[in-house]
Amino acid sequence: MNIKSLLLGSAAALVAVTGARAADVIVPVAPEPTDYVRVCDVYGSGFFYIPGTETCMKIGGYVRFKYIMQDLDTIGGPFGDEDALNAAGDDYAAYSRVRVRLNFDVREETELGTLRAFARVQAENTTGQFGDAAYAMDQGYIQLGGLTMGYLDTLWTEGDGLLTDTDLPVGDIQVNRISYTYAADGFSAALSLEDDATGDFAPNVVGRLAYEGGWGSVYLAGSYDEELLLSGSVYGPLIINGTFTEFLDGSEFTTDGGFALKAGLSLKDLIATDSELKFEGSYAFDPSQYSTIDLIDTGPFAFTVPSEWQVGAGYAQAFGKLGIAVSGIYGRTFDLDTGSLTTPPYLSLGGSGDYYKLVGNVGYEITNNFDVLAEISYANVDFDDADQADLYLGDDSVNQTAGFIQFVRSF
Repeated sequence: MNIKSLLLGSAAALVAVTGARAADVIVPVAPEPTDYVRVCDVYGSGFFYIPGTETCMKIGGYVRFKYIMQDLDTIGGPFGDEDALNAAGDDYAAYSRVRVRLNFDVREETELGTLRAFARVQAENTTGQFGDAAYAMDQGYIQLGGLTMGYLDTLWTEGDGLLTDTDLPVGDIQVNRISYTYAADGFSAALSLEDDATGDFAPNVVGRLAYEGGWGSVYLAGSYDEELLLSGSVYGPLIINGTFTEFLDGSEFTTDGGFALKAGLSLKDLIATDSELKFEGSYAFDPSQYSTIDLIDTGPFAFTVPSEWQVGAGYAQAFGKLGIAVSGIYGRTFDLDTGSLTTPPYLSLGGSGDYYKLVGNVGYEITNNFDVLAEISYANVDFDDADQADLYLGDDSVNQTAGFIQFVRSF
């Protein structure tokens, strides 16, 4: 055997052995592509299928930074006590507020219609002498078809507001409620039974009729406040941070019921493209929590009045990424010295009075999902009974100029 034959035989043997060993090596098979998150476009953008189910979920919310300034010089009594409300002793209050909000929207189709669960949680931090941090479940409810049950805005406020961030509605409250809405071809009719937190069996009742089309919308709502908390006090209780401190003359509560009506009309693109003009009015036959409005805010104190009637209008106009809006209301309070303290409470002063509030703002979309808004407002209320009003206000009227600038990153 020559050298050439030996080398060729050795090479062939080496190749055969190497091939045998290579056949013994386990080569991992690449996994097939899997859709870990599938888009669910049945309910609109942002929804996805929860893996392994046919249930769709959307997670959204925002982070908001807000810087607020409020005039204190034109607010009398404890509302305008500069030493108490402002450590610097200035005639204004300035503070900042940060809010984080998360919305969870879960839906799926059933033989009875769309089954939905919605939860909103948020945290808020406010600076200043009376600043605090708050963590709360802001909303939580279940829907099946037209049936809604849970904690959310009262049906009374659905579709209301006058287009500015301070939207000036009466009865802007949240309640535990069970309601049913029938909707077809733009028309809707709804009835809501709402917990009045009095502990008795009978609930408050709210009804609403509405129609919406390409031109805009119109609605009519009525409410029955089953049991009111009324004070026979001439002066009423002092309210701090939304809670009672005391009755100045020890009066007891009495109970009664109250009716109120509210209507609104919205007209889109009537004046110009990308515009909306809105009118709204309300009338309460009796003092009711469905007809109260926050007129003035001083941080630790809120000045809420029971509105007998109110009319208002708002206008919003968009110019691409820029938007402007103005709104205003005019109304009259109930007679505060005859016992008209409702829930939630307000500072009872004596006599009735006229009030108005004007609001204007400018907003701009800095980039996608990031906006800035600047708003200014002026509020005034004049009471007929100057003696009673002087007890707390130092005058028979109170007014305030306030404003803020806010940045919102939504997602």
